[in-house]
Amino acid sequence: MSPNASMTSTAPNAPTVQIVSTRPFDGQRPGTSGLRKKVTVFQQPHYLENFVQALFDILPEQVGPLAGQTLVVGGDGRFHNRVAVQTILKMAAANGVGRVMVGRGGLLSTPAASAVIRKHGAYGGIILSASHNPGGPDGDFGIKYNIANGGPAPEKITEAIYARTRDIAGYRTLEGAADLDLDRLGTTALAGMTVEVIDPVADYAELMEKLFDFDAMRAWFARGGRMRMDSMGAISGPYARAVLEGLLGAPAGTVVNGEPLEDFGGHHPDPNPAHATELIAAMSGAGAPDFGAASDGDADRNMILGRDFVVTPSDSLALLAAHATKVPGYRDGLAGIARSMPTSQAADVVAQALGIPAWETPTGWKFFGNLLDAGRATLCGEESYGTGSNHVREKDGLWAILFWLNLLAATGESVESLVRAHWKRFGRHYYSRHDWEGIPTERADALMAALREQLPTLAGRRFGALEIAQADDFSYTDPVDGSVSSRQGVRLILAGGSRVVFRLSGTGTEGATLRVYLERFEPADGDHDRPTQDALADLIALADTVARIRELSGQTAPTVIT
Repeated sequence: MSPNASMTSTAPNAPTVQIVSTRPFDGQRPGTSGLRKKVTVFQQPHYLENFVQALFDILPEQVGPLAGQTLVVGGDGRFHNRVAVQTILKMAAANGVGRVMVGRGGLLSTPAASAVIRKHGAYGGIILSASHNPGGPDGDFGIKYNIANGGPAPEKITEAIYARTRDIAGYRTLEGAADLDLDRLGTTALAGMTVEVIDPVADYAELMEKLFDFDAMRAWFARGGRMRMDSMGAISGPYARAVLEGLLGAPAGTVVNGEPLEDFGGHHPDPNPAHATELIAAMSGAGAPDFGAASDGDADRNMILGRDFVVTPSDSLALLAAHATKVPGYRDGLAGIARSMPTSQAADVVAQALGIPAWETPTGWKFFGNLLDAGRATLCGEESYGTGSNHVREKDGLWAILFWLNLLAATGESVESLVRAHWKRFGRHYYSRHDWEGIPTERADALMAALREQLPTLAGRRFGALEIAQADDFSYTDPVDGSVSSRQGVRLILAGGSRVVFRLSGTGTEGATLRVYLERFEPADGDHDRPTQDALADLIALADTVARIRELSGQTAPTVIT
C-alpha cells in the first residue's frame, strides 16, 4: 500500500478512505493465542491500527483475495472491546471487505465466533480477547485472526502479520465515519460495506442442540438436579443463561456472575482452583449443588466440579472420551483423541482401550486444527482447562459443561462417582501445574537455556527413587501437512511413566511465566485418594533440583498451583 494512494468516496459527504501515516511498533508478534498486551499498550495511537492493517495487507497473499469477502468480528466484552470493534469496522470498509458480521454489543465468545465463521462460510474472523487474563483499564487486551475453518491462524499467517508490522508505513481507515450502533440487531451500510449486527448466542445455541440430548438434560433439572454455573463476570454468561436457564429449564439463578463486565467484576476470569474459590466454596457441604462449572474470560475454558470434588482438565478429557457414545453428537464413536504435550497421558490410555489414535501436539489450539479438519481426531484438550471437539475449531467451555451435564443425565451418576469409576478402570494420573509468574524475561530464558544444556546428560540419572529414562526438547511433525514445530518444551520422562515438563508460557503480558507440569501414574488397583501435591512431592523436588528454579528465577515458590 503506497502512502500516496488516492482517496476514494462512496458519495458526496460520505466517509472517505484515508491513508494515515504510521511507524512500526516493536513486539507485535502474535503468541499462541494472538497478540496480547496491556490495555494501555493497545490504547497508544496507531497501535491497534498497525496490527489490523498488517493483517489486511498479508491476507490476500496468504489466504486469497479479501475484497468483497465476509468477516466475523467480536470479542469478550473486556475494557477497550467496543472501541476496538469500531476501529476494525472502519478499517475493514476502507480495505474493501464486503460484509462484516458482528455480535450485538461487539460481543462474541471465542467458540461462538468459530461457530459463526463455519456456519456462514466466512473468509475468517477477528476475535478480541485476552482469554483468561484480567480485564479493566489496567488489565490485558488481545486480538487474533481465525481462518475460514474457524480456528486460530497457523504460524505462517501469524509470522507474516509480524513481518508486516515491522515495516508498515500507513493504514487505511474511514474519515468522517460515525460509530455504528452495535446494540441493535440488523443490517446497515458503512462506505459500501454491509455491517450485520447478529445475536451472538443464536447460532451457537442451535449447534449445541444438535450435539446434546436437551430432553434428557431438561428431565435432569425437572427431577431436582441442581447446578451452579459461574461465568466469572465474563462472556459465557449470556450463553449459559440462554441455554441452561432458557432452553433447559434450569432454575433462575443457576448462572451466577452472568453479566459480561469490562473488568469482569473484579474476578480473575481463569477457571481453576486458584481463582474460582467462590465456586469451590459454594460446592462444599451436604447442601451444595450436584454439579458445578465455571468458564473464563472468552468462554473457551471450563472447570468441572462435583460436591466437594474438583475434576482436573486432563481427567475430564479422558472421561468424556470414554463416555462419548452416550451423547448424540458422538454416538458413532471417535476418530481419535488429541492432547497438548504437557497435558497428562490419561486420554492416551482411553484411546488405547478404544483402539483409536492418540495425538500429542505442542501447546496451542491451532495445532489441533489440521487433525480435526483431516478427520483424524474428534475430541481434543489441554491441561489449561480447555476442551473441545470437531464441532468448532476452538476450545469450548460451555460445550464441555453441557457434555458433562448430558452424561449426568444419561447415567444417573454423580460427578465424583463417574471419575472414581474411571480411575478404577483406567488408573489415575495424579497431575498438577506449578506456575512461576512474572520472572524477568532474561532470567527465564537463562533458566531454560541451562536446562536444555543438561539434556544430553540426564538420561539414566537417579534422584532418590526416581530415574530419568528420557530427556528431550519436544518437537512435533504435523502428520497432515508435514510442518515441524521444535523447542516446544523440555520433557523429563521417568522410568515407570511419570513426567516433568518445563515450558515458558506465551499468554502473559508481563515478564515470563515458567510452567512446570508434573504427572504420576497410579494403576487401576492402586491408591487413588492421596492429596495430589503429596503424591507428586518427589517429582516437585526433582524439578527444582534439575532446573534450579529457585536459584535462577529469583523466586521462592510457585505463584499459582493448579
